[in-house]
Amino acid sequence: MRTTILLFHPAFARSKANRALADAAVATGDVDLVVMDALYPSGELDVEAEVGRLLSVERLVLQFPVQWYSTPPLLKAWQDTVLTRMYYVNAATEGERLRDLPVMVAATAGNDPSAYAADGVNLFPLPDLLRPLQATAHRCFWRWHEPFLIYRANKSSPEELAAAGDRYAARLAGWA
Repeated sequence: MRTTILLFHPAFARSKANRALADAAVATGDVDLVVMDALYPSGELDVEAEVGRLLSVERLVLQFPVQWYSTPPLLKAWQDTVLTRMYYVNAATEGERLRDLPVMVAATAGNDPSAYAADGVNLFPLPDLLRPLQATAHRCFWRWHEPFLIYRANKSSPEELAAAGDRYAARLAGWA
């Protein structure tokens, strides 16, 4: 089963963590990587093309850096346009075709894990901050899988990022 990764990163050219994850994932050979911000630098999505892409995936990963407790703007725009069309306008003819689609989030965060605790600077665990995406998956009747999370994304050494990439590739390879 092939995995499609939609990578949303407004500064992917400068990314170290998301680059390490993407490179490791592609190296597995069973992954189609779409760097959405490179495909749509103006932020204007081709909704027809994205609906077509989504209808062809077998497994979906939404990969992105967490920005101010949320997703990057292009991912939100993708949700607002593509998913609204598929699940509100054309639910029976498009959305229903993706029932039980396996979906996973791969997210990077710049802070330490301890910052994502009730007594930490970010107040909430990172998985809790991703709950709107889990709710979206539930609403779309997708099968939610535990997120793959990287902390200290901009503070990690090249060796730590390579190890994270290896864990990501293994997670994708073992994703049943």
